[in-house]
Amino acid sequence: MTRSSHPKKEVEAALRHAEDEGWRVQVGGSHAWGKIYCPYNDDGCRCGEFCIACIWSTPRNPGNHARAIRRVVDNCTLQKLMHDLMQRTSKG
Repeated sequence: MTRSSHPKKEVEAALRHAEDEGWRVQVGGSHAWGKIYCPYNDDGCRCGEFCIACIWSTPRNPGNHARAIRRVVDNCTLQKLMHDLMQRTSKG
């Protein structure tokens, strides 16, 4: 099932980036447009501290909000380890 698109194109691009990295986007909520969930949400991933992020429907600055989403995704501890491991094995 496809999800609805975010109304701000910068935020939608960041959400596509998150999905490409394996994050799950859940649309809906009381105050937020939705949430993103880390695929590595376990004790090894900062104890779940950064494994969920809220996506605002009308952020004050869509560009900043999109950068913040990308930062959460790109700074995931286990995701960094997986990328490093894949790079090492490909150089092999």
